[in-house]
Amino acid sequence: MTHAPGHKPRKRFGQNFLQDASVIHQIVESLAPAPDDVVIEIGPGLGALTRALLATVNTLHVVELDRDLAMYLPQRLGNPANLVVHQADALTFDFTTLCPERENKTIKIVGNLPYNVSTPLILRLMHTLPQAERLVFMVQAEVANRLCAVPGNKNYGRLTLMTQYFCEIETLFEVSNQAFYPIPKVQSAVIACFPHRSLPYVAENFVTFEQVVKQAFGQRRKTIANTLKTTATVEQLKAAGISPTVRPEQVSLEQFVCLSNDLSAD
Repeated sequence: MTHAPGHKPRKRFGQNFLQDASVIHQIVESLAPAPDDVVIEIGPGLGALTRALLATVNTLHVVELDRDLAMYLPQRLGNPANLVVHQADALTFDFTTLCPERENKTIKIVGNLPYNVSTPLILRLMHTLPQAERLVFMVQAEVANRLCAVPGNKNYGRLTLMTQYFCEIETLFEVSNQAFYPIPKVQSAVIACFPHRSLPYVAENFVTFEQVVKQAFGQRRKTIANTLKTTATVEQLKAAGISPTVRPEQVSLEQFVCLSNDLSAD
């Protein structure tokens, strides 16, 4: 059976259910959960990945937006004692409640993320759970390319910088659209995020850093001096090691942080 009784995949929730056993096995291996880890699955859907995870941990928390699926999941999986279902929107759910500071446990997060929320959700998790050790997500291949891009690459941009500020990211493997039900029109990839234990570059005012990056990539075909002409002088760009004639995608994370810190000091 590929779906819950009476359940039709809902487009508004971006539901494409993973059902390829080999992909599920690779995801669990990549997450490498230990029995005592705090493991959180986002968007369990019909529970294919959930079932595999339950065999590895003492407690598995799952966050599911769809009320019907959240209600049906325990029954579908045989009402396992180590499954805790949270019927909630992952974009607003308080994940810190699952990770008490007094419990010094390893936090790992996994999920087949709906394409329409993957970017804001990843950014939110970077902010709210910087202590997580590893996050393994299925995302649209295009998003994976942007997350893992390096300076000079056409995919390098605002999303790249805002996530790589908090963590190292790598694409683990690509996934055919045939691995899902229903079959999506886009290809997917599994990524791993490893939050920095100590930030390599620290923005003294993170809001300023965000604003500078956003403005810089607002007109990415122009030079950095043109895109930031109302914010930074040529002298300030040069002081941060940035040539005024390069385009934004050629500016490194370190240089953006350095520039934002200079602007914050003014």
